[in-house]
Amino acid sequence: MIQALRKLVTFDEFIAWYPENLQQRYELHDGVIVEIAPPTGDHEEVVGFLALNISIEIGRLKLPYFIPKTAFIKPLENESAYSPDVLILNRTNLVNEPLWKKESTVSQAASIPLVIEVVSTNWRDDYLKKVADYEAVGIPEYWIVDYAALGGKRFIGNPKQPTIWVYSLVDGEYQVRQFRGSDHIVSFTFPELNLTAEQIFQGGGLSTLPQAT
Repeated sequence: MIQALRKLVTFDEFIAWYPENLQQRYELHDGVIVEIAPPTGDHEEVVGFLALNISIEIGRLKLPYFIPKTAFIKPLENESAYSPDVLILNRTNLVNEPLWKKESTVSQAASIPLVIEVVSTNWRDDYLKKVADYEAVGIPEYWIVDYAALGGKRFIGNPKQPTIWVYSLVDGEYQVRQFRGSDHIVSFTFPELNLTAEQIFQGGGLSTLPQAT
């Protein structure tokens, strides 16, 4: 479960406070320092699978992108800082990011082709708060990967089903599509990425879907 330190702080105070020997992940949500629950093994398999396959696609297409180990997205309109599970950065725009060199922080849409959040116990942040903030930043594409069907029934249905949501920015607003099972993911950022929802849910392992006869 997420624990929050309720004293309000600024982004600069958050960065100055952030532990050097990182044993835990933290984010800043509207001035509140939030401790993110340690990930499970399944969560890390999904994150690793996505990072590996997207990195391969970046290399194949010779794009000026990379996936940092740790970096923050700071919306300009509030005192927040998010550390996504998978963050794709455009190296060519980082010279325009005043916080990048010293604080590993980006705020401009041109620096952020794609953000992926793999859902854990903080699912409300992924489905509600981060959608709004990433849209306000102008990030072109945002994935929510709910491999364990943790989100609310209003999002993933009843009974709950593992779901991937792909938000694409159109005329300044997100349009969303959902993917399940054998659905192939449709990504505007990586249109030739050949992955199904089930492959992602399994972290590259064997599918649990029934085999055709």
